[in-house]
Amino acid sequence: MPNIPSDQTLLETVTQRFQLLSNLLTILERDPSKVSGTWIFRGTRVPVSALFENLKDGASIDQFLEWFPGVNRLQVEALLDYELLMLTEAANHLSEAA
Repeated sequence: MPNIPSDQTLLETVTQRFQLLSNLLTILERDPSKVSGTWIFRGTRVPVSALFENLKDGASIDQFLEWFPGVNRLQVEALLDYELLMLTEAANHLSEAA
C-alpha cells in the first residue's frame, strides 16, 4: 500500500514547489525570438542548458558566473534548488512505487 502524505505534508510540498516555481519564472524566460525559443536566464541570451553542460564538464558555479557575466548567483541557485526538489520528489515516488 502506498504511503499517503498527510494534508499538512502535502500542503508544505505544494507551497514549497509553488514558491520555487514562481521564483524560477522570474529568473528564466523562453521567447521564440531569443535563442530559438530555448529556456534562457532572464535578461541574457545564456541557455539554461549551458549551466548544466558546464557543471557536467567539471566547472564550478563561480567559473560559470565568470564565463557568463550576465547570469548572477541567485539565478543559478534558484534553478539548482528547483531541480533538487524535482529530483527528490522523483526519487520519493520511485521508492514508494517499489
